[in-house]
Amino acid sequence: MDGDPAVEPELDSFSLTFPLPYRVAFIIVLAVWAWGINLHYLYLIGIDVPSLIRYPGRPSPHHPTHHLSTYRLATVLSSIYAFALLVFWAFTHRNPELVLAWDWLPLTYLAILLGLLIFIPVFKNLSHGGRQRLRSTLKRISVGGLAEAKDGKFGDILLADVLTSYAKVLADLYVALCMFFRSEGGGATARPDRGCGGAVVVPLVMAIPSLIRLRQCLIEYGRVRRGRITETTGWGGQHLANALKYATAFPVIIFSALQRNSTGGQPPPVHYYQAWIVACAVNSLYSFYWDVAKDWDLTLFDGKARNAPDLKAFGLRRRLHVGPPVLYYSVIALDLLLRCTWSLKLSPHLGRIADWEGSIFVIELLEVFRRWIWIFFRVETEWIRSAPTTGLEVDDILLPDYHNHNIQGPRYEDSD
Repeated sequence: MDGDPAVEPELDSFSLTFPLPYRVAFIIVLAVWAWGINLHYLYLIGIDVPSLIRYPGRPSPHHPTHHLSTYRLATVLSSIYAFALLVFWAFTHRNPELVLAWDWLPLTYLAILLGLLIFIPVFKNLSHGGRQRLRSTLKRISVGGLAEAKDGKFGDILLADVLTSYAKVLADLYVALCMFFRSEGGGATARPDRGCGGAVVVPLVMAIPSLIRLRQCLIEYGRVRRGRITETTGWGGQHLANALKYATAFPVIIFSALQRNSTGGQPPPVHYYQAWIVACAVNSLYSFYWDVAKDWDLTLFDGKARNAPDLKAFGLRRRLHVGPPVLYYSVIALDLLLRCTWSLKLSPHLGRIADWEGSIFVIELLEVFRRWIWIFFRVETEWIRSAPTTGLEVDDILLPDYHNHNIQGPRYEDSD
């Protein structure tokens, strides 16, 4: 992450066509489609995601699969979104005065979108169970709560991790609402004022997802310490190390805010910028290491294990379900690249471009894309970890209530 930069002083062409509320809504709708694709592909390769997050299975083969229900919900949300955006374009014609006057329209759609997803339990045939589960999970994790393993702990962790990638989107949602309700200013479709509500509010909103995950890590550490410490559970040090990873996000946000809110019309002190660079590098590299070594259980950074003869390929692991080894290497490289998008601002030629509203939106999309890729491998890792210790491998387990005709997905491993 790189904090939240200032933007150009005028209402730009991109915002005339695609105002901030619609950008926020677009990324939220995109998340529903992305989750459906996650469920669909993992279903095809034989990974039972609902069982991992303790979500009820389908009572019969005649009921639509979980990914199909998600696609239906995404289609409805997308249709309403397209209608609202076309109406907005029809009435505004990219006229700045009309764009500002019709700011209530995108906010109305945002209210409908959030109501359908989270707040209003209507349309029982529209993924009602999934939306109800989302509401209950958000309610629990919003205060840093964490379910027990038998009650869906992995689902809580997965959603909270996703929220960390939506930190900027949540901040933009707050900015749009703040600009709409304040007495002065052009409204929600005006140039985004990321100082709306005071110098600390937007940085605080961006920090909330990391605070949630940090508290969850401390809860897990407390549970380990209160329980029986074994070789399997350890003493809880990994949970503290994970909490430290989320804590490294706070210096990035703080130093970014200090640079943006410098007073007197003078450039911010150079040591703020230097500290921001160090904080970004630490956060990005630490998070990248954790993705590869801990979240995906790959052996790339383990000097001994990465050369083990039973691995499918160097630096990976013995069982690979998502794809062939070259896919894992590609995803590792992509993860590092997208973790370091903040480095664009180090270039004198690209730094200005990175502060444009269109560029900010693209960076938000890239982080959402990175998290979408991350989910495939994080869920695969949890599936492997949950394999029974009876001698059967994960792929030997038949799941008649989940897979059509008990067809198993492909495995990318050596024959036993």
